[in-house]
Amino acid sequence: MNTSKKEQHWERTKSLTFKTLIAWAVVAFVVNFFGDSLNGSFPGAYFMAGMGSQIFFAILVFWFASRQNSIDEEFDLQEK
Repeated sequence: MNTSKKEQHWERTKSLTFKTLIAWAVVAFVVNFFGDSLNGSFPGAYFMAGMGSQIFFAILVFWFASRQNSIDEEFDLQEK
């Protein structure tokens, strides 16, 4: 694999990682930070936001693995 292909692969991988970290940070901090304001008529909204974020994190892991696998296949670096 030549150097430019390695650099392209690394750039795509970094981009995916940063997108994943931004999504994680928004869900982990922003949603739970505003949890008290979610408790309008239903007092368990903060709890539901916390549980929803855990489900989101599990989905995020599988999404990341799928996208990284696609990038690896594009550059012929998939696991054999």
